[in-house]
Amino acid sequence: MSKTLEKGPSINFYQATTPIIISVFGVYLTIGIALGVLPKFVQNNLGFDAIIVGLVIGLQSLSTLLTRAYSGKITDTKGAKNSKMTGVILAIIAGAIYVLAVLFQANPFLALVLLFLARIIHGVGESFLVTGALTWGIGLVGHSSSGKVMTWNGIAMYAGIAIGAPLSIWLSKEYGILPAFILIALFPVVSWLSTVKLPSIPVDRDHIRTPFYKVIGAIAGQGLSLAFSSMAFGCIASFIALFFSEKNWGDASLAFIVFGICYVLTRILFASFPDKYGGLKIALISLVIEVIGQMLIWTSISKTVAIIGCGLTGIGFSLVFPALGVLAIRKVKPQMRGTALGAYVAFVDLSLGLAGPLAGLIAGWLDYQSVYLFGGISCILSIIILLFNKK
Repeated sequence: MSKTLEKGPSINFYQATTPIIISVFGVYLTIGIALGVLPKFVQNNLGFDAIIVGLVIGLQSLSTLLTRAYSGKITDTKGAKNSKMTGVILAIIAGAIYVLAVLFQANPFLALVLLFLARIIHGVGESFLVTGALTWGIGLVGHSSSGKVMTWNGIAMYAGIAIGAPLSIWLSKEYGILPAFILIALFPVVSWLSTVKLPSIPVDRDHIRTPFYKVIGAIAGQGLSLAFSSMAFGCIASFIALFFSEKNWGDASLAFIVFGICYVLTRILFASFPDKYGGLKIALISLVIEVIGQMLIWTSISKTVAIIGCGLTGIGFSLVFPALGVLAIRKVKPQMRGTALGAYVAFVDLSLGLAGPLAGLIAGWLDYQSVYLFGGISCILSIIILLFNKK
């Protein structure tokens, strides 16, 4: 007889999800650390140009995107715990290869090859970790808390990157670059230990799997809406510093800080809203706020107005992922949840990969401020797509 995954929560929400959130945070610290030190290491230590820097940085996202489908399949067939732990182990291996790259930096091309390998493995590990963690958390606490699970995992992800990057920059200035890369190998060990005793969820091995393209088709409406909404975040991440510089407004760090604080606080304070009030309603409200934020930046005549726009964008973008995710996973059977989540998150990978080049073309044709008109229009398209796929 097939086992079911829908038996409802068997343990307390925080008892079940806190170890998973700690685990996700630990691995995303390593992603933040890598982002903080890799550009300087590749350019200054190894002597390569900005194109190679971009390639090294982008390889992780590319490998994550290309393995979303496979990680979803493994999660559904081998178990969410298995998938998540595989992601942690791959992160440890990536950390060890980063260390080797530093040790062999006297041979720049060998070090670069090692970095390419580390970035690919790091990206595959991220794919397995996120898909496994989300599926595991939802399976432990029940479908009714799926939005809350996605919300807290998102906080762990963004907090890990936000803390990891400046931590690695400080370490490299004080103690050199090697300690930062050693931490990439060590933090996943903490991640592994935090969930090793957490119970796994049953796998229905008799279930006939839905082909991946059909899963993509089922959630395409929510995925595309998520992709267009993520463009606004990509515009801020890629061009807010250059926009501030163009306007002679000085350092854009406050804009990043305000965005991050608003993003995290919204997730903490309103984590239960997608489950409580429905994904559609929360997604629409969030997208409207995001549009207002982008329009404020586009029309801003002062640094203060632009920063407020960044804050509103952070508030709006914060709950879009869990709200649309609640809608997406309801379109597939529980046994296909890992595949659906892998496909859903892939839309973010695709969006962030396209946002920079597209916004760069607009900035080249017009100016940096026009990038945020593009971000606002993207959010409006997200609303239209969502309204056409609300069932």
